[in-house]
Amino acid sequence: MNVAVVTHTEDPLQDVDADAETERGGDDPTDHGERDGEVTKRNRQPSVRLAAAVVIGAIAVLGVLAGWFGYQALEEHELNKRDALFLEAGRQAALNLTTIDYAEADADIKRVLDSATGDFKDEFQRNSIGFADVMRKAQAKTTGTVTAAGNEFVNGDTAQILVAMSVNTTTAGVPEEQPRLWRMRLMVQMQGDEAKVSNVSFVS
Repeated sequence: MNVAVVTHTEDPLQDVDADAETERGGDDPTDHGERDGEVTKRNRQPSVRLAAAVVIGAIAVLGVLAGWFGYQALEEHELNKRDALFLEAGRQAALNLTTIDYAEADADIKRVLDSATGDFKDEFQRNSIGFADVMRKAQAKTTGTVTAAGNEFVNGDTAQILVAMSVNTTTAGVPEEQPRLWRMRLMVQMQGDEAKVSNVSFVS
């Protein structure tokens, strides 16, 4: 009796492992790459959102700082502008008071009154007629020159200005005198958009 012998050229266990691997999809490197990419993408998303939040926050802070510094610069500019206005008003008023020509006394007096306010304006106006008559009779002329000026203090809408003057005076029939040196302290206050003199005193 002949017995048939069956020989296997391959290991059956290997076939089983291979079949199982095939069912699992095998060890496809492309599949691994896709899964790794998805994990990396998921891990990257929180970092991107965090970075975006930091950038937006930084922009907001910079915007606030820019606005604040812009406001500070504007306020400082306005204060400097106001101080310059006070100083110029004081200088001009001192010139008006010390530059009067008997031939143009009325116009010169009007210029003083236009730059004045309060009690000083009222007092100067009361004395202006007599003052003009004296200037005309003496044929007098005074010419003032500002040699120095500065704000002694500024408080809100009021400032105190100190002005140093050199004043030349000429009178008919009298030799020209040497210039006189005067120092004047003027109180200046805002009247609407203008700064006007409310008091004048002479400083020795």
